[in-house]
Amino acid sequence: MIPWEKLAQAQAPDGQTLTLSRRGHEYLIRVGGWDLMSSRDDTSARALTEIGCRGLESRAGVRILIGGLGMGFSVAPAVERLAQDAWIEVAELVPAVVEWNRGPLAELAGNPLADPRVRVHVGDVATRIRSAPAEWDAILLDVDNGPDALAHEGNASLYGVKGLREAHRALRPGGVYAVWSYSDNGKFAARLEQAGFDASVERVANRGRDRGRDHAIWVGRRRG
Repeated sequence: MIPWEKLAQAQAPDGQTLTLSRRGHEYLIRVGGWDLMSSRDDTSARALTEIGCRGLESRAGVRILIGGLGMGFSVAPAVERLAQDAWIEVAELVPAVVEWNRGPLAELAGNPLADPRVRVHVGDVATRIRSAPAEWDAILLDVDNGPDALAHEGNASLYGVKGLREAHRALRPGGVYAVWSYSDNGKFAARLEQAGFDASVERVANRGRDRGRDHAIWVGRRRG
């Protein structure tokens, strides 16, 4: 078997170490010694944006916020599907992940950061969510393993009722808050409903490292 080659290392704001490794054609990002994302896991990452942006493809002036850059797979469908006047903003907490997406990872998802509609905010997505009311048509989160399987405890506030209410205020009427999750377990639907969303979940078959296991896309549509 081909051994893993470590390409780069960085530190997250919470002190955990991120590593970027390659084995053959596969790339892997690990955090705190745990696998966080692989280039083989593109299907469900793309599904987050495909599901979250349904109905927005032909709308003018769409604004979407993507939390978590990953390997660019959640950004690529927005670039491919949304109109030429769309505003696509990606919030990524770790500067090195942005550098990796402009370097060794760039071609995995078709180099979506090179699209002129894409802006990168290096910082906490929660800060952008709180920054302005009724700004976004969709907020799409792929910042962790999901609401009930956190790799970074600091992300918990995004999935609590208070954080969800902040997302509700940040969305335009009818806007969508979508979250990638390792599973559909837990009580996240109830929290979405409590925060003012109509909640649903869609299961997405994974063809990568978790082959045979469905991942989940939680969807909250803003009421009112």
